[in-house]
Amino acid sequence: MSSVIYDISMSLDGYIRAANPRPDEPLGEGGEALHAWAMPDADAADRDVLSRGAAATGALICGRTTYDDSIRWWQADGPSGPARLPLVVVTHTAPADVPAGGVYVFATTGIEDALAQARAAADGKSVSIMGGPDVATQFLRAGLVDEVSVHIVPRLFGGGTLLTGVLPAHIELEPADQESTQGATHLRYRVKRGT
Repeated sequence: MSSVIYDISMSLDGYIRAANPRPDEPLGEGGEALHAWAMPDADAADRDVLSRGAAATGALICGRTTYDDSIRWWQADGPSGPARLPLVVVTHTAPADVPAGGVYVFATTGIEDALAQARAAADGKSVSIMGGPDVATQFLRAGLVDEVSVHIVPRLFGGGTLLTGVLPAHIELEPADQESTQGATHLRYRVKRGT
């Protein structure tokens, strides 16, 4: 069965979006720095981290806010670009205007349905939850996340949107992998299940 990974970039002080987001800067003022390590001009070590993660991923999940904020850049190919990985968007209602031939599936009946659709599309590869913390927090609360993958960029934002929303209890993690590059420190943790 596909592993479910919450995969996200964040500032050293724990923010996945900088302060003052707006339509032309959905990641907040200076928030694009969170993705510099994943850009084509990043160093070879960062590109290797990105390509290994992409090769292991079969489908993505995000929330409607991430979709609405990003669709003008993603267009039909979605966040994975030419790889065209399926993206399941958790939403109450599907948007009326969706790019023709796009990779998008809209799950309107909750996170369990979204996960079932993403797993079917992933064909045995992992499912990655991306974007903002709302959907990821729902998956964490429901005990549906197997790993947390955080790319910590060397930047302090001093405010913005935190990694998760409020959780009902502590979630214990165990280290799975770590790698430091010029652009980020890449950490992977397995979610410890009750014994």
